[in-house]
Amino acid sequence: MSYIFKASETFWRNFYALMPAQKEATRDAWDIFKTNPFDPRLGTHQIRRLSSKAGRTVYAVVIKDDLRLLFFIKGNAVYSFDIGTHDVYKQ
Repeated sequence: MSYIFKASETFWRNFYALMPAQKEATRDAWDIFKTNPFDPRLGTHQIRRLSSKAGRTVYAVVIKDDLRLLFFIKGNAVYSFDIGTHDVYKQ
């Protein structure tokens, strides 16, 4: 499937607040993510608590160590809505 990628204002605000090494790791992961959000190298997994709360399936991508990117899919669009440590799971 060919996806369209969109990112929320929250995602961009939190991305720009990352340390330079975290931004670089995010850019490296993004190259894989935009080809296939479910590539095994990304460790993509469902976040059940957030999925239940949001009423849709929410996924996390492991960027580096404790850095995660949260996203959901609607139709052919992938919406990245947050990035950060495991604390992003507590939304």
